[in-house]
Amino acid sequence: MRIGRLVDVTQPISVRLDRDAIQALSLLEATGMTQSKAIGSALVSAAKRLRDNAALADEVAVLEADDEDRAEMQAVAEMMGRLG
Repeated sequence: MRIGRLVDVTQPISVRLDRDAIQALSLLEATGMTQSKAIGSALVSAAKRLRDNAALADEVAVLEADDEDRAEMQAVAEMMGRLG
């Protein structure tokens, strides 16, 4: 019974790296990564950070729109100010 086959899909690209990017790539290659793996990993990590930052910004917007939550945050801030 054949369930399926995973296919490695890759796409060649060309990039021009500045000095900082070359140094970062060298650091990643020093860990044993290939150039391809290092660049791919860095792109995936950067995209994840962007998604995480966007999700955090959305969460902050929801909290800021909550009057009750803002009042509680203000009360905590005032209490901390008195303790300081």
